[in-house]
Amino acid sequence: MKKKIAGLTSALLALPLALQAGVASAAYQLNLTPGVTRNSLSSYDLHNLMMWVILVIFVGVFGMMFYSVYAHRKSKGHKAATFHENTTVELIWTIIPLIILVFMAWPATKSLIQLRDTSNPDMTVKVTGYQWKWGYDYIKGEGEGISFLSQLATPRDQIEGKAPKGENYLLETDNYLVVPVGKKVRILTTAGDVIHSWFVPAFGVKQDAIPGFVRDTQFRAEKEGIYRGQCAELCGKEHGFMPIVVEVVSAEKYTAWVAEKKKAMAAAADDPNKKWDFAEMKARGEKVYAANCVACHQANGQGIPGSFKALDGSALVKGPAKGHIDIVLNGKAGTAMAAFGKQLSDTDIAAAITYERNSWSNKTGDVVQPSDVKAARK
Repeated sequence: MKKKIAGLTSALLALPLALQAGVASAAYQLNLTPGVTRNSLSSYDLHNLMMWVILVIFVGVFGMMFYSVYAHRKSKGHKAATFHENTTVELIWTIIPLIILVFMAWPATKSLIQLRDTSNPDMTVKVTGYQWKWGYDYIKGEGEGISFLSQLATPRDQIEGKAPKGENYLLETDNYLVVPVGKKVRILTTAGDVIHSWFVPAFGVKQDAIPGFVRDTQFRAEKEGIYRGQCAELCGKEHGFMPIVVEVVSAEKYTAWVAEKKKAMAAAADDPNKKWDFAEMKARGEKVYAANCVACHQANGQGIPGSFKALDGSALVKGPAKGHIDIVLNGKAGTAMAAFGKQLSDTDIAAAITYERNSWSNKTGDVVQPSDVKAARK
């Protein structure tokens, strides 16, 4: 029955554009995407049901209106009637909407309860929104302990129009959130700076990530594949460059991914006592800067007037390293400068600061060490 309703709804919606098929050259999608979770399928069915309810109301109300205008027109000698203090009419226009409301509220409430049921998950992932990237921490279930950042992988040349737009333009990330098929995944959302929103249409999931609060939602993907979404909150200048990519894999592939990811994390872990020389620290800092700072402060260090301050020639950057470390670690209240203390390691922060203090016209000669950042955290 549900399939028939969905098919009839799609056909009904397709009719106006079908009449224009001769002039239409674009590919149209006329209905919602069914998705791959019970959440999304429930929303899809609810949408189709509501469309039919709306259609019936529309035909009934406007049909009655047009009939009344035609059959009781003045030219036929009819005079306007009054319904003041007509108990029957008042009961009709109260009871019928109440019945419609109950009819619509029951499936809507059922879908909402299902969406909000985060009990007994197979795994839990904490999702933290940052300007403009996502942090993923696997905190329960297989994969516990895995942690990484995921950010836009579209080359800046494509964004700036210097190169042709590639596949999945603005919807590709450097690291995917990987989950096993058929497992209930609880998502905890929060944010490190401003309000973000974790939105994956194929899962029927959209949950705001609010600084200082932890909110949750859940999904259970029933089909393997790669599913994309974006931040659905106006979170700042790079809002449109904050994609989400979730890869749903088999249990065997997920186990292999967990082992590989933990091995890679162990190999990438830096020795906190290592003393870095100037050349290697600046080289690493250039990469960290390009991944985390260039969108605001620009590749030339000039920033964006009125929005982001220039680092080239900055008194803060040329001043004592302690102040520079503090603002990178903790951000600056009342400005767009985010706190990177929870996003980046001590080594990456030290590298970025070293790069900034020795690039463009800045020639301090300083080499900030990870131990300096570690001490500043305390």
